[in-house]
Amino acid sequence: MNTRPPQLRKRALCLGGALVGMALALGGCQHDEALTASIPDDYKQRHPIAVEEQNRSIVVFVGHARGGLTAAQRADVMGVASAWLHEGTGAIRIDVPSGTPNARPVADTMREIQAMLAAAGVPPRGIVARPYQPEDKRFLPPIRLTYSKIAAVAGPCGLWPEDIGPSMKNKRWFENKDYYNYGCAYQRNLAAMVANPSDLEQPRPETPSYTARRTMSFEKYRKGTTTATTYPEADKAKLSDTGK
Repeated sequence: MNTRPPQLRKRALCLGGALVGMALALGGCQHDEALTASIPDDYKQRHPIAVEEQNRSIVVFVGHARGGLTAAQRADVMGVASAWLHEGTGAIRIDVPSGTPNARPVADTMREIQAMLAAAGVPPRGIVARPYQPEDKRFLPPIRLTYSKIAAVAGPCGLWPEDIGPSMKNKRWFENKDYYNYGCAYQRNLAAMVANPSDLEQPRPETPSYTARRTMSFEKYRKGTTTATTYPEADKAKLSDTGK
């Protein structure tokens, strides 16, 4: 038999209820934190941009009765040479078809390709030629030039692990958070457009200042004149006021 006064019993029940409510609230916060930490909310963490080594290649088709390069093929080969000098991380590998009906024109074309690469500044150790046997000789086998470079990549995109519509299974929809594929296309386009992947990790060193322009600006500042640059041709693009 409980001999406590009614007021003490009421206070004990209130205190016990408050403690239970506080425990439930704390438990709910911990559960939400664990659930939220399972999937990153930042699209940069869900779809990070990675820097890796990729191959770039071109193909040169050679006919049965013609050796050498066409004007468009010369431009392609010079483009490979120029790009390799700026971003190549390994030798230029040239895969040459062997044992094919166009073997003689291929040999003539190879000599021209090697001469063009050397003239563009590619050293002999930067070129590795190797023959290959085409799987199907019915088709015209090309000469293939390949080199490795550092590239930024992101994705793949188009992954939908959850329903983005209102659903009892989609907890992120009730929490008003981004769906999983959100931001993937932006990251992938940014990785494709960046000229130097190292710019994503660190800034470039500062270039020297333009001394002549700085000196001219200081002289105008000392004289009290405006230091802004004037562009007389800018007025030519303005609309005429005739008829107003």
